[in-house]
Amino acid sequence: MALHDTPRPAPFGAITVFRLIRLVNDTIETLQRWKIARQTDATLRQLTDQQLHDIGLSRGWIEEVSVQVSARR
Repeated sequence: MALHDTPRPAPFGAITVFRLIRLVNDTIETLQRWKIARQTDATLRQLTDQQLHDIGLSRGWIEEVSVQVSARR
């Protein structure tokens, strides 16, 4: 006797609910990354040029570093 699996469709609306939850989750993650980038940028801009030099940065790199830091999370 052979066993034959028949795929069952997802319950009505399950895919829509899944996509909505994923959209909300993606939005929250994007906002968190934006907040981290903004905080990093503000903190680095408060440093003096000598302090930035001590950590191997210049003022021109602040924005790029802020974006990279937020992307790692």
